[in-house]
Amino acid sequence: MRALFPGSFDPVTEGHLDVLRRAASLFDEVVVCVMANAGKTGRFPVTERLDRLRAVTTGLGNVSVDSHTDGLLVDYCRSAGIDVVVRGVRDGADAEHETRLAHVNRELAGIETFFIPADPALAHISSTLLTAVHASRSS
Repeated sequence: MRALFPGSFDPVTEGHLDVLRRAASLFDEVVVCVMANAGKTGRFPVTERLDRLRAVTTGLGNVSVDSHTDGLLVDYCRSAGIDVVVRGVRDGADAEHETRLAHVNRELAGIETFFIPADPALAHISSTLLTAVHASRSS
């Protein structure tokens, strides 16, 4: 079974990689996909995020890297023949938000969502936090 692990990956974090490795051990193939996020302004260009993801996934033979920055996640899933979306959840707020998205994806296209809880040692890390820390150190 093929699964999609979508995100902005701006930047990719150890938490993302942990979820990706765990998903790769459960599914036949995992497509990690850089998606557009209307609520975020990208720090790194999509091409750079793709290059970084390719670099850190070289040892995962059943993982491929792609992007979809125009349209809905369900559109990508339909065109790629993917029926499962993998999402990492760090806390209750993540779970609540992701559950709402999962319901929409299931209603729109029959796409199921597979939640992987964050490793407790990594749950405090987010791309947004890393960007904020980097910005404060650059000032």
